[in-house]
Amino acid sequence: MLNTLNTLKTPLLLAGRVLLALMFILAGWGKLTGIEGTAGYIASAGLPFPTVLAVATGLLELVGGVFIVVGFQARWAALALGLFTLAASVLFHKFWAVPADQAFVQQLMFTKNLSVAGGLFMVAALGAGALSLDARREPALATA
Repeated sequence: MLNTLNTLKTPLLLAGRVLLALMFILAGWGKLTGIEGTAGYIASAGLPFPTVLAVATGLLELVGGVFIVVGFQARWAALALGLFTLAASVLFHKFWAVPADQAFVQQLMFTKNLSVAGGLFMVAALGAGALSLDARREPALATA
C-alpha cells in the first residue's frame, strides 16, 4: 500500500494543488467581474476602501490560485492565500456573533476555511512538488 501511495505522490500533489486553488481562482474571477457587489459585501463588514479591497482580493485570489496550480512561487502564493483565508474567516464568518439561525452555516464556513488554510500552509511548507515550475528552479522540491 505504501508503494502505491509513493507511486501516486506526484499526481496526488498536482491534483491537490489544482483542487485547493480552484476555489480561489473562481472566487477571484467572480470578484473581479463583480466589483460593485464585492465592494458592497466588504463595506457591509465595515472595512475601509471597499472597492480597492475588492480589486486587491480578487487579484490575490486569482493570481495566487493560478500560481499554486502551475507551481510558480507556490510556497509564497500558498502562504499569502492561507493568511488571507484566516483573516477573511474572522472578518466575514463570525459565527459567534450572528443569530442562532445563521450560526451553523457561518461556523461551517469558518471551519472549512481553517481546513483550507491548513492545506495552503502545507503547500507553503512542503512546496509544489515535481510537476511544477518551482521544481525546475529548486530541484529539492522535486522530491517534496
